[in-house]
Amino acid sequence: MDRRILKTRQAIMEAFIGLIEERGFEKITIHAIADRANVNRGTVYLHFTDKYDLLEQCIETYLQLLYESCIPDGEPGKVPSKALLLRTFEFLEHHALVYSTLMTSKGVPAFRKRMMAMMEISIEEHIKSNGIGPSMNREILTQFLTIAVAGLVEWWIIKSMPYTPSEMVDQLMMILEHNLNLLGEP
Repeated sequence: MDRRILKTRQAIMEAFIGLIEERGFEKITIHAIADRANVNRGTVYLHFTDKYDLLEQCIETYLQLLYESCIPDGEPGKVPSKALLLRTFEFLEHHALVYSTLMTSKGVPAFRKRMMAMMEISIEEHIKSNGIGPSMNREILTQFLTIAVAGLVEWWIIKSMPYTPSEMVDQLMMILEHNLNLLGEP
C-alpha cells in the first residue's frame, strides 16, 4: 500500500480514537473525524464506508499490532509466558492512549471482547504446548486465565498504570505459579 494512503488511514484512525475518548463512539460524526484528521469527508469515505466500518478496522488494526508486537514470530507456544506477558504490558504502556480508549470506552465493547478472544487462543496454545495436570480441565483453565489476565490488564489501564510492566508481570507470574503451578517456568 502507498505510504500516503497509509498515512491518511493512520491519521483518520488516530483522529477517530481521540474523538472516542473525548465524546464517546455514538456522538462521533464523519465530519468531526475528517476535521480532526485534516482531510475532507470524501477521503474518509474513500477508506471507510461509515464510522462502524472505521471502528471495525481500528479494532482489527490495533489488535493485529498488539499481537505482532507481543508474538513477533506468530507462534505463542514458542514464547515463554513471562516474556509474552512482559511484551504485552510494555506494548500497552507504550501505546496507552489508544488501548486505554479502546479497552475502557463504553462505546467500544467489541474491542475488549475481541482482545479476550485473541488472548484465549494464545493462552490455549500455551497450555497445549506446556501441558497441564491430568485432573485439570483445559477449557476451564483457559477461560479462567483469559478472564483474569484481561481483567488485570483493564484494571492496570483504568488505574493509569500504577505499576511498571515488569512489576505487573512479576506479580502475575507469582500468583499463577503459587496458585496454579502450571507454567513450568522458574
